[in-house]
Amino acid sequence: MRVIAGTARSLPLKTVEGLDTRPTTDRIKETLFNILMPDIPGAEFLDLFAGSGGIGIEALSRGASHAVFVENSQKAVNCINENIRFTKFTSSADVIRTDALSYIRNLRENNFDIIFMDPPYGKKLEQDIIFELDRKNFAKDGIVVIEAALHEDFHYIEEKTGFRIYKIKEYKTNKHIFICKN
Repeated sequence: MRVIAGTARSLPLKTVEGLDTRPTTDRIKETLFNILMPDIPGAEFLDLFAGSGGIGIEALSRGASHAVFVENSQKAVNCINENIRFTKFTSSADVIRTDALSYIRNLRENNFDIIFMDPPYGKKLEQDIIFELDRKNFAKDGIVVIEAALHEDFHYIEEKTGFRIYKIKEYKTNKHIFICKN
């Protein structure tokens, strides 16, 4: 795994050993950031279920002003911290060890421009987070991106929340759902 573009371009990133995380492949990461590119410069970026931190680091490399990495696993937090130091983004990154839902519940107001989440597939963890985000005040017109298995259904978003799906990008085994407030 490596940083695809920007100031840290081509730098290799460490990944968490074992099967607890599922790093986004370089090809999918490149497609994701091609879609997000107009919104990245100067953005406040939140990486939920951050794993090794590759997505948030890519955002920083491409010009995000700040990134918050939320991860529950101590091994993953250690890996994120190593990757942030190696890419020299320590002054623009915060790493928080907690579960994603608790982090969102404790936000007073959502000040993030982009929220990315890559929860374990099939556990519907993103659903609780979306419902919680729906109750939050959005200080900015933010984007939420969910990485999920191809078969996962997201019809509830437009039926039960104040969000709308504005893009779905499918790959071989997974997809990205792009949502924003109505």
